[in-house]
Amino acid sequence: MRADRLLEQFDIQLKLTHFPLHPKTPNEGITLEQLFAGRNVDIQASQERLKNVMQRDGLPYGERSMTYNSRLAQELGTWADGLQPASPIHQHLYQAYFVKGLNLANIEVLVAAAVQAGLSANEARDVLESRHCQANVDRDWQRCRELGVTSVPTYLVNDQRLVGAHSGDVLQQLVTAAGATPRETP
Repeated sequence: MRADRLLEQFDIQLKLTHFPLHPKTPNEGITLEQLFAGRNVDIQASQERLKNVMQRDGLPYGERSMTYNSRLAQELGTWADGLQPASPIHQHLYQAYFVKGLNLANIEVLVAAAVQAGLSANEARDVLESRHCQANVDRDWQRCRELGVTSVPTYLVNDQRLVGAHSGDVLQQLVTAAGATPRETP
């Protein structure tokens, strides 16, 4: 995604920290109307804004009507990142949720994403069923609380904070202002 492009363009290290986004959402999910009930949110306008940001950066974005508990997906991502730091699991989880509207609390959906990312179905299922990476995600959630992170995405670079979905150009400005060195092109 956009962060991947930053890694290609700049000599930087990226640390993904999982965020407790609506952690009380039941595994079967809830509609966006239920999620935003009583909050005066124009769901259609919000969806359109997000879709425009994604399209501007060449990312697909489907029509969503539900939100799901992403805790297990975060545990799967933590496991996959431990195997291969540049694991494509996050792209496959993005596709499952934001493009196809699939339930990220469903173990079968998560195992399928793992297989698409080139990971073992049996190992992924074991990680999810055993909750092997639960403590790792707990630490990430605690880190978010300590840093005052309240929404996603939040980019922290040194003492600079950028909140929300921004274009690749804005992210480049953030890392450049922090002193990141562009990679030399061959």
